[in-house]
Amino acid sequence: MASRKAGRKWPALAALGFLLLAGPALAAEQAFRIDPPAQDLPAAEMQSASIVLAGGCFWGVQGVFQHVKGVTSAVSGYAGGNARTASYTLVSTGQTEHAEAVEVTYDPRQISLGRILQIFFSVAHDPTQLMRQGPDVGPQYRSAIFPANEAQRKVVAAYIAQLDASGAYRKPVATKVEALNGFFPAEDYHQDYMTRNPRQPYIVINDAPKVDNLSKLFSDLYREKPVLVFAGG
Repeated sequence: MASRKAGRKWPALAALGFLLLAGPALAAEQAFRIDPPAQDLPAAEMQSASIVLAGGCFWGVQGVFQHVKGVTSAVSGYAGGNARTASYTLVSTGQTEHAEAVEVTYDPRQISLGRILQIFFSVAHDPTQLMRQGPDVGPQYRSAIFPANEAQRKVVAAYIAQLDASGAYRKPVATKVEALNGFFPAEDYHQDYMTRNPRQPYIVINDAPKVDNLSKLFSDLYREKPVLVFAGG
């Protein structure tokens, strides 16, 4: 199925008109109030750990985690395919096995994997959407998690089962746990996109509300100044 990411290129006036006609129900991303994982990794002495998360367009997922305390880096990229096809032009065809993803690196002494996952399933995306996310359609926008090791995989799998059993969502969780065969950073122009393009219509409609939801639902973990890939944004 073809991507509808062309919607990112709407003229500003057209997007404004859409917002006025659609009303707040369509202009804001939904957030889910969910419990943290019952199973989590213990606090570690190591200073750094990472996990790769795919939840639709990487602009929004990156933007959310760049505002999370304890996250030291959030890089947009591609996961699920091979290095040869890890480019935006090819991934956008939906035929590469890649998903748009974000490698989230964090300090386990400040934030646990469980809290990272809670944010991912609560405000970063809608985990019940299958092979799409909002206006973006295709397998490259699937909901997936690529654990870095077996310990992470067990926590992720247990949390998905917990969320399904809790009835927190109206539909089953569509998120798949996939093997991490490599993470490939996206082109420079995709990095820090939300910070550099705050008035871009796609960002205003689809992604800025996610950061707003983060500040409200996770006020203890929210930080105003994002951690960027490129200094100065």
